[in-house]
Amino acid sequence: MSEKYKIEFNNDLPIYSQLVAYMEKLIVTNKLLPKEKIPSVRELALLLKINPNTVQKALGELEQKGLIFTKRTNGKFVCEDESKIKKFKQELIYEKIKKFVDEMHKLQVSDEEIIKLVKGEEN
Repeated sequence: MSEKYKIEFNNDLPIYSQLVAYMEKLIVTNKLLPKEKIPSVRELALLLKINPNTVQKALGELEQKGLIFTKRTNGKFVCEDESKIKKFKQELIYEKIKKFVDEMHKLQVSDEEIIKLVKGEEN
């Protein structure tokens, strides 16, 4: 279980947001499966060597996004709705592509050049 939870934190970003992004990635890549139990706040804090309040904040955000849910007295689990996970993954992909394209446009790279680069074609 602890092998899944290996993160190298970047000092430039808040730890909780890095944990949210990491957990999102585990969920959308099926490293955490639908209905799978997530370690408790204390367990995650110990595994990651971070403050339990930070873990709680990250898990709260994941729950707001609908990627995890709480079963009273049983803990937190990955969302059961695979279509919701798939939709979230598509939104994540779109966000990353948009950011990439925006950065390329700032470098004055045309859409045609971007497509060629993505396809691996030479200019």
